Amino acid sequence: MSAMQQASANTSMPLQGIRIARISTVPFFVVSQLKHQIESLAASGAHMTVITSDGPELDMLRVLPGVDCAPIDIPRSIAPWHDLLALIRLWSLFRKMQVDIVHSTTPKAGLLTAIAAFTAGVPVRLHTFTGQPWVNMRGITRWLARASDRLIGWLNTRCYADSPSQRQFLVDEGVLNAGRLDVIGTGSLAGVDTRRFDPARFPLEQRRALRQVLGIPDDAEVLLFVGRITADKGVRELLSAFARLKADGSRAHLVFAGPFDADSGAGGGIAPHEISAIRDAHCVGYTDCPEQYMSISDILCLPSYREGFGTVVIEAAAMEVPTVGSDIYGLCDAIADGKTGLLVAPQDSDSLHEGLAKLLSNSDLRVAMGSAARRRAIDLFAAERVTASLIKEYLRLLRKRGSK
Repeated sequence: MSAMQQASANTSMPLQGIRIARISTVPFFVVSQLKHQIESLAASGAHMTVITSDGPELDMLRVLPGVDCAPIDIPRSIAPWHDLLALIRLWSLFRKMQVDIVHSTTPKAGLLTAIAAFTAGVPVRLHTFTGQPWVNMRGITRWLARASDRLIGWLNTRCYADSPSQRQFLVDEGVLNAGRLDVIGTGSLAGVDTRRFDPARFPLEQRRALRQVLGIPDDAEVLLFVGRITADKGVRELLSAFARLKADGSRAHLVFAGPFDADSGAGGGIAPHEISAIRDAHCVGYTDCPEQYMSISDILCLPSYREGFGTVVIEAAAMEVPTVGSDIYGLCDAIADGKTGLLVAPQDSDSLHEGLAKLLSNSDLRVAMGSAARRRAIDLFAAERVTASLIKEYLRLLRKRGSK
């Protein structure tokens, strides 16, 4: 019985017997963005293999039932020799596993997977774009990165953008034809686990205790940044805007939850001292429980230069936290401007300061936006809804392959 026949015979486990490889460049991305979806796909019967560079985060995936991990060093920057080794290892693994579907995310993993899977004869080859690093690049580097995205689109069976606005951007830029690029459901990479990201999980005593640990008074507003601490996430603009808020007499505190990322593509790294130099700014480092910091927060800040969608926005939304973010493709889908948060001009600390000051000065508006944000997250981006749409797409493509 083929994998497709097995899947059809068991509707309660629609992916029974189907071999799926999910590939990303770094394990941090897999754990923070895809862990819940990978677990759900395995629970639907698929044999899941996660391929990414080695790292401590892989331990969180190795314990999941039905999930195997295959560490392959995939450099984020251009490294011809290491890239070639990774390409050979991917090709060999795909041939050995006889996978039915490969599904990549992140730029370098997407390129190497597309080449390896195409030449290995993998039947269904998929890639999800989560933002384009080349947007803020110049010269030959931009041309190469853009050409890489075009090659990914050409070699794969199907590609996806994680937001409608990103899809339109890629089509308008001539990177992919509209007929080869879709959005799963209403967007996002894997949706949001609305049971995990639920403010009811965090009682008042727990929230007060966390504030005490951080040294934040009970009556001080909290601004939160979650993600890679790097310039192309708009961190310098955020620090500048926050410094102005403090100069204006604001009692707000700013919390950074995420790793410092000196190797980020465009924009460069942020040094720890740039944050510690500002009064009432705190760094808590990487956390696998960002929701605990969201539970004490009033506003999520995401002044990024580029985002495919902005998963952290809907995670905060599910926690009833509105977002002030850049008015760029991706975030304009994650944030309903004026309803669940505010969109401000990108790379503009003045506009960011204005947006933050507006919400800090109006607690009723913050609460109303937070309530609307949770309703929207549940209605449009619940993880179960997104995963169901993805499973439906997997089965459609497998049936299409079987009909040839």
